Amino acid sequence: MKSFPQPLTAAEEKYYMQKYTEGDLEAKHILIERNLRLVAHIVKKYQPPPEEMEDLLSIGTIGLMKAVVTFDSDKSARLASYAARCIENEVLMYLRGKKKSSKEVSLYEPIGTDREGNEIQLFDVIEMNEEDVYRRLERKEDVIRLYQQVESVLSQRERMVLKLRYGLYNEEEYTQREIAAMLGISRSYVSRIEKSAIEKLRNFFTS
Repeated sequence: MKSFPQPLTAAEEKYYMQKYTEGDLEAKHILIERNLRLVAHIVKKYQPPPEEMEDLLSIGTIGLMKAVVTFDSDKSARLASYAARCIENEVLMYLRGKKKSSKEVSLYEPIGTDREGNEIQLFDVIEMNEEDVYRRLERKEDVIRLYQQVESVLSQRERMVLKLRYGLYNEEEYTQREIAAMLGISRSYVSRIEKSAIEKLRNFFTS
């Protein structure tokens, strides 16, 4: 926690928020940077394994950026209070989405017994032809593999852009322009990051 900058005082927060509403992007960066300690504090509560810490910090930072962009001082006294809820929501959505995407369903998974006591498997009760069954399972497996590749082959910034752009892990979808505003970069740079990330994933599935 010592590596993070000190939080802003109430007066400093009010000053930089006013500057940001006037169009000062540097003020936005300061508001984000000086609240990163809050992201780390919230993520730490979930006690993630070391290999997941970076991902959760990235997801929490997305929540912080959304908070800075949407903060309304008329509805909340301090940015930190509002940001804490946004960060928490972002982390929880990510964890739920990751848990959901990691579940695999077997056609031969027991789901009960018939009147004679014989075991009934999922394969026995699915109302579709065999070709449809396997096509659906292949599609599900592709989705699982895609999420695995997003986490393993993309850079932190590429992951962040794709998660925001396409609503991965139950995220809300954003336009390139909206993402550019959140990250404080140009729309064309967001486009280049997006194309690079997609190309990396495409190479995996076509190799």
